[in-house]
Amino acid sequence: MLEVIRAHSKGWLAKLILTLITVPFALFGIDAYLKDAGDGASVAKVDGATISIQEYRNAMQSLRDRLQKENPKDIGALDSPEVKQSVLDRLINTRLLNAEVDNNNFKVTNEQLAQFITSLPEFQQGGKFSQEVYDKLLSQNQMTPSQFEKKMRGELLLQQVRDGVPGLAFTSKAVEDAVLNVEHQQREVSVAEIKTADFISQVNVDPSEVQAYYEKHKDKFKVPEQVKLEFVMLSANTLIPKMQTTDEEAKKFYDENASKFQGSEQRHASHILIGASASASPEAKAEAKKKAEQVLAEVKKNPAKFAELAKKYSQDPGSAEKGGDLGTFGRGSMVKPFEDAAFSMKPGEVSGLVQSDFGYHIIKLTEIVGQGQGFETLKPQIRAELMYQKALVKFSEQAEAFSATVYEQSTSLKPVADAYNIPVQKTEWLSYADGAKFFKSDKLMTLVFTNEVLKDKRNTEAVEVSNNTLVSARVVEHKASAPRSFDEVKGGIADLLKIEKATKLAIDKGAASLASLKSSKEVAGLDWITPVVVDRKNAQGLTDLTMSNVFKVDTNKLPAYAGIADSQKGYLLIKVTAVQNKLADEESRKTALLDLRTAMASEFSSAYIGTLKSNKKIMVNSRLMMSDSAEQ
Repeated sequence: MLEVIRAHSKGWLAKLILTLITVPFALFGIDAYLKDAGDGASVAKVDGATISIQEYRNAMQSLRDRLQKENPKDIGALDSPEVKQSVLDRLINTRLLNAEVDNNNFKVTNEQLAQFITSLPEFQQGGKFSQEVYDKLLSQNQMTPSQFEKKMRGELLLQQVRDGVPGLAFTSKAVEDAVLNVEHQQREVSVAEIKTADFISQVNVDPSEVQAYYEKHKDKFKVPEQVKLEFVMLSANTLIPKMQTTDEEAKKFYDENASKFQGSEQRHASHILIGASASASPEAKAEAKKKAEQVLAEVKKNPAKFAELAKKYSQDPGSAEKGGDLGTFGRGSMVKPFEDAAFSMKPGEVSGLVQSDFGYHIIKLTEIVGQGQGFETLKPQIRAELMYQKALVKFSEQAEAFSATVYEQSTSLKPVADAYNIPVQKTEWLSYADGAKFFKSDKLMTLVFTNEVLKDKRNTEAVEVSNNTLVSARVVEHKASAPRSFDEVKGGIADLLKIEKATKLAIDKGAASLASLKSSKEVAGLDWITPVVVDRKNAQGLTDLTMSNVFKVDTNKLPAYAGIADSQKGYLLIKVTAVQNKLADEESRKTALLDLRTAMASEFSSAYIGTLKSNKKIMVNSRLMMSDSAEQ
């Protein structure tokens, strides 16, 4: 039966069953823990309902497993912020859709549910639904029919929402034809630039103009308000060196979490199964055990005939005909008693009887593939992790009292520094923006510039500037905002005015050139690039500014021209000399139309989810999500 379940790992049923028999683990090194708040932390909240870090890790692990099967080369993409965000978005969307199901009373009738379940291939035998297979498979995985049917009903309810919204997407044939003609058009394009830089030498700026600009824009040249601060920081990170852990604690953790340390190691094994489900009667289990003991005796007598005996006796239909061969597997792929036995054996060794919820197994280990990570290698990393866990506990114990102390003794940071044996640190001059960047906290700097802290010299409240890190600050010195002197800024103003004047000359020449070109007059001195054929997906080296305007050009008369004033560079001229439609045949048109309708359906779905999000309070712990490395 193990083989049967693995063979259907992509089916609806397996998504439910495998969660019952597979426990994903991941070891986090000290770097990850310095940024994390533990498995109980929430990576997001949707209207108060949490999405835990463990739920997010499980979703990432599912994606990793799928990529490993489909294309192992893509595994590195899991580290990108875009992928991590998309995984979290799917979890948030599911929460939102579940709420919609509840709020709008979506229904799945018993008849619909029965039709769906009886059509699942996992329950088919001879091309028809088998009640016996259904009952047996659920029983072996410790699920009652009502539990399974409740899960399936929930899936179908969600599917109603997912499938219903895209079906509302509709566009008329006229609109579809117009969109396709524009979307799949190719244009032959050339461009010429009239550059600001070419006019710099032609302009002069009088000192009086510089002075006048300074007087008019003095507010732009202010030095921002600044402070010098002293601050104290209570952090779980700084508590780590004070924590103690022993080799015995590390070894216990290693033994209890063996699956975390598997590395690339896998086992290749065969087995003989004498079936006895968890719900079988004591008599049936005793009979199965007796039979298994007889088979084990035969195996021990002649281990070389293991495959032959598996074909003769094994009741696992997926592997028996292959001599019991289960192929290679890592930790988490098999039920725990089977896994523990297989990972404790040496190649060529045959186990005694191993009991699981499927019955009694006789296991033969064929080979060990890859390499695991031993305790001695991982001991420093495990001890660091345990030290951090202890530091988190200590931090939690101290955080409330730390916050109370800086508030109750608000005229000085020395009492709290002495109480927790932490230093009072000092900063150089900081503006609001400098301080927000330095502490990575806008909230702290907002408090710093309040009257209570700035003028009354009180401590700020203790602010959590990052996970498990509290900071309180007080102002030592303060400088009000003041304008910069004319001499400090006059050089920059002169350069700015030169660029403005040169840009105006370039734009004036560009506009005049465009008018001449549209009147079919030649314009000397324009440096047109070699024409290129572009479509909306292939820019052929043209700039984003060019591409954003190429398909706006009116091409009723060719060549057609357009011009764009660029406040940074001058003026851009665009010339379109030819237009053609890429959808030359009916088959291409059908494919493009299908893509368009799919895109429209996707837009409707995205808009629907966007509406749901706008009506809910959603909070995301982006730092925790991006720093988490459970999937590594």
